[in-house]
Amino acid sequence: MNTSSLVWFVTGSSSGFGRYLVEQALAAGDRVVATARQPEALADLAARAPDLLRVLALDVTRREEVRRVVLEAHDVWGRLDVIVNNAGYGLVGALEEYDEAQMERNLATNLNGPLHVIRAVLPMLRAQKSGHLVNISAAAAISNYPGFSVYGGAKAALEAITESLRLEVAAFGVKVTLVEPGPFRTDFISRSLDRGRQRMPEYDTSSGRFLNFLEKVNGKQPGDPERAAAAIVRMVKEGKAPLRLVLGKYAVDKTRKMLAAREKELLEWEAVGAATDFPPGGSGGA
Repeated sequence: MNTSSLVWFVTGSSSGFGRYLVEQALAAGDRVVATARQPEALADLAARAPDLLRVLALDVTRREEVRRVVLEAHDVWGRLDVIVNNAGYGLVGALEEYDEAQMERNLATNLNGPLHVIRAVLPMLRAQKSGHLVNISAAAAISNYPGFSVYGGAKAALEAITESLRLEVAAFGVKVTLVEPGPFRTDFISRSLDRGRQRMPEYDTSSGRFLNFLEKVNGKQPGDPERAAAAIVRMVKEGKAPLRLVLGKYAVDKTRKMLAAREKELLEWEAVGAATDFPPGGSGGA
């Protein structure tokens, strides 16, 4: 893939990471097809870069719409080089506090949505024998919090799918990267965070405490989203493709703690787990 000038396809571009990514890709001299459920939110960018930016309406939960828009995006400049699955939103509350519709909608957006996009673009990337799929994950997928069961679960599932996908498409020249951001100063908490329908006092000390923390930290997050977007663009432009790109000191520290905790637990239970194999030389059976 020639990384001197690329064509990006970015979902969820109206605000937050998506918009910053669009801006940084344009600043790098690349062309961008930016999608959003509310494309009018990108009118100012489209006016400033009419030759480099196309804005298309897209709801990633609608599979047929995804297929149609991906084809339309490909036709704009005849190729797609970098696909960023960024569209998503949070859902906070104890698992028992959600209603079925909330859970289904969140999974449809955070898990099924990226799958729709990936499956729509793969034939194009295989044909051109190049491309870079970038899936935006979350710190909740590094290790989850009380109150993020469904949201973090969707992101963790996307991570496992991405691990397999990376191995499946490597032979076609297609790269795959997961981005794991910590808390960044976007409007995720104020604009993109749904709450459980039924607040239950039984969970005040677990998921309730986590929700209170999120509300207090809003606007004070340590991460700079512009720098994060620039790091992603730089990674792609340099032709690099780590499986995981961890962004922000919080997420870096969280990853180290998770790995240490898993190693400690593995050592504690290694003898129990290893002893469940057939004995050496045994053939098994009743």
